[in-house]
This record gives sequence, C-alpha cells and structure tokens, in this order.
Amino acid sequence: MSNYDIVQPLWDLSTFTGRLKHYFWITDPRTCFATEHELNQAKELYLTVKAGTIPQNTTIDQIHYAKKLYESAFHPDSGELQNVFGRMSFQMPGGMAITGAMLQWYKTTTGVVFWQWVNQSFNALVNYTNRNANSSLSTIQLGVAYVSATTSALVAAVGYKAYLQKRATPLFQRYVPFVAVAAANCINIPLMRQNELIHGIEVEDENGNVVGKSRVAAAKGIAQVVFSRISMCAPGMLILPVIMERLEQYQSFRRMAILHAPFQVLVVGCFLTAMVPTACALFPQKAELSTSVMKLVEPKFYEEMCKKHERIPELVYFNKGL
Repeated sequence: MSNYDIVQPLWDLSTFTGRLKHYFWITDPRTCFATEHELNQAKELYLTVKAGTIPQNTTIDQIHYAKKLYESAFHPDSGELQNVFGRMSFQMPGGMAITGAMLQWYKTTTGVVFWQWVNQSFNALVNYTNRNANSSLSTIQLGVAYVSATTSALVAAVGYKAYLQKRATPLFQRYVPFVAVAAANCINIPLMRQNELIHGIEVEDENGNVVGKSRVAAAKGIAQVVFSRISMCAPGMLILPVIMERLEQYQSFRRMAILHAPFQVLVVGCFLTAMVPTACALFPQKAELSTSVMKLVEPKFYEEMCKKHERIPELVYFNKGL
C-alpha cells in the first residue's frame, strides 16, 4: 500500500444509499468519547496520508479509523477541532435527552419555556459549529441570531399551547414541542448563517478551484439544512406522542410516572440513531448550482465571476453545511 487517497469517500456519495452509509459511520456517537490527544493523532495521520506518505507498519484499518475521527471531529472547511457538543456525532445523545424532556414536560408553561430555551441553546451551538466556515459572524450577529431563534421558539410553543388548550384533544397538545422546534429551525439556521446570505459563499468548479461567490448557493444550502434538521426530529416528535397517549390509557403505565421521562428519552434515542444519518444523507454534502441560475438571479456575482475567469463552468459546487 504505497499510495492511498484518504480524501476519497469510502462510499459513493452521489447516491442516497452511499451517503446513508457514510453518515452512519461519521455520526457514530462513540467518536464523542475520543480524547483530544487521540483526535490530534488521527488528524496527524490523516494529513500525512493525504500528503502522500503512509507511515511504516500502518494498517488500512488504522487509516480508516483516523479518517473517521478526523471527518467527525474537524471542520471540513477550516480544519479546526469542533466543540464536542456541536458535532453531528453528538446529535443522538444530546438530542435524545433534550427532546425527551420537551415531550415529557409540555403541560406547564414553565416546562415549555425552560426546555425550549435549552433546545435552542443546543441548536445554536450545532448550527454555529456546522456552518460554512468561510463566512464568519460577529459577536453581535451571533447574539441576535441566538435571541431571535430562542424567542421564536418560545412564542411558537407558548402561543400554540395556549391556542390548543381549549380547542384540541390532549394528543394534539403533545405536538407543541415539534411546532416550536420546526419554527425555530426556520429562523435559527438562516440567522446563524446570515453572512452567507448577505455576502455569498465560495463556489468551485469540478476540479475544486474557487471561481466566485454566490448568495443563491447559500440560500439553497441553508434551505436543505433546515429541511434536514426538521426531518431529523420529526419521526420521534410526531410518533412518540401517539405511543404515549396509547400507553397512558393503561393504569399500570400511569402508575409508573417516574419512568415516563426515561422511557421517552430512550425511544427518542432510538429514532435519532436512525434519523441523524438519514437526515444528513437527504442531500449531497457537496451541493451543485447551475451558473445559468446565477446569471438570472444574481447577475452581479455572475459578472464578477466572468471578469476573473475566461471559462465559466455550467455547474459550480459548494459545501452546504450540516
């Protein structure tokens, strides 16, 4: 094994099945327990192999494991080590605890407000960690994005709860957390990535050469991420209320009220184990955009690209974020 392309994915990412296998591998929660020393060692091996040198006595399994740790813990744009709580591999353990709590304590306004605040704080960290790193946010922009998303979630949750309290069955009242989460995602992610929408993100040709910037690419990437995030939590937050409503018809289950919260956390964990990689795999990580769309929608950015490059590719590519 004299030469190995470690950057090349192990599966075909142009297909949904290939992306699903890839994200099951990358979002493995066990990688969260890797120490910083192990992660830095993995990065060192990854970059060494990428440069064309394979250390003596290094096995293919060691190379694959280094690739797994590096791609799960380091940002694809900047190469910086990500906060463990913001990584996609932490979505299952972090999400299961918070979502389970939101579904359990939805009846009181205090419970709704507190757990929506916790959830939006977690979401803000995840969105910031998985942004396109070429577009940085100021502290003020971060603060505005966080406050706006949290406020929208609380308004949606408390407003929907008040609306349903006298108009709907107890089952529909259980969907208050999902409505709040969906509404907040539609606000949180665009605000956390607002600079991409204002200034555009870098787009590349098929060879990976940066050819310009595009706001349409940013909008497309953000829209796909919003849809993926809502899809990620939807099955657990839509199906579990039905399960709980049925189970609470049994007196024996009602007597074990202390176990309701752990039960919901466990079931949400099962849903998220499957849905985190599935939602990430819905769209290719390296998204594409037709330059004819750029020419029509954002002529200024298209003209700037034409000035710098004689040949304009039909398609440009960009990192949509996660």
